[in-house]
Amino acid sequence: MGFRVIKTAIATLMAILVADALGVTGPLSAGLLAVLGVDVTRKRSIRTISARFFASLLGLAFACVLFEILGYHYWVLAIYILVAFPAIARANFKEGIVTSSVVVFRIYGSGSITLASLLTQIELLVIGLGSALIVNLAYMPQAADQMVAIRKRVDKQFSIIFDRIAETLRDPEYVWDGKEIIVAGKEIAVGKAASHRAMENQMLHPDEVWSIYFYMRKEQLESIQNMIQLISHVYQKLPQADDVAELFEQLSSDVTEEVYTGRTEILLNRLEKEFKTMELPTTREEFEIRSAILQLIRELSLYLKLAKKNKAPTSVAARKAVIDSNE
Repeated sequence: MGFRVIKTAIATLMAILVADALGVTGPLSAGLLAVLGVDVTRKRSIRTISARFFASLLGLAFACVLFEILGYHYWVLAIYILVAFPAIARANFKEGIVTSSVVVFRIYGSGSITLASLLTQIELLVIGLGSALIVNLAYMPQAADQMVAIRKRVDKQFSIIFDRIAETLRDPEYVWDGKEIIVAGKEIAVGKAASHRAMENQMLHPDEVWSIYFYMRKEQLESIQNMIQLISHVYQKLPQADDVAELFEQLSSDVTEEVYTGRTEILLNRLEKEFKTMELPTTREEFEIRSAILQLIRELSLYLKLAKKNKAPTSVAARKAVIDSNE
């Protein structure tokens, strides 16, 4: 917000000085139009400024007809709003309704419509909105540091979550409030919004890396929530639960890595093979718990596939280890 205020101040001053230097009547109006034109991203700035400009031209067209036919009365302004606003919105220039109103009200204030007054309003539009566009395109803050900071916060929450899951598997009596899941969800939402803004500021070759990362984390968080439901069925301590707890302890470390290590996947594949050689459950309770653990393993496998799809292995050796573990 602070940076946007600075941009607005620069654009406003630029518009007023340019309009005054060119001798355009009402340079302060150019400054007001610049205030309305400053936006948060480059692409959005182009869209909204275009909408404001064409909405103003459309508004002027309606004003010319209504004021010349009905005269310059206050009630004519109400008719203008009733007629012009829906037309502007239908033309997909909704963002420009306020800007068009500023221009039309200036025409109304002059008490007459002449070619010179129309040209003046168009000049003010070009100068005011043009100044805002120049400032918007000139510089936007880099989002890389912000993205990295958000990623670290999300990864930290995921790491804590996996530690809590491991502790719950080792001790079914352990009570965990799950607040980290809520915090992680909020951080992911913030990251998605920030990554979208970052892409909106990249005109030629938008980098989708951060959008992909936060989308992956959103899907993984949904997978974690499924895991939590399955863990609620592990109400007794079993050796198999301790084995799976080791996977989550390893994942707690791996999740903070920027690349896919494959270590947890190797342990998971090894454990799946061991499960196939284990003796069958002897009681109903053991059957239910081991069934929940098996489903938990499958859900963990889906989680790892999402990570593997969106992260590169650390090295050729790591890639080979992951491939060998799948053979």
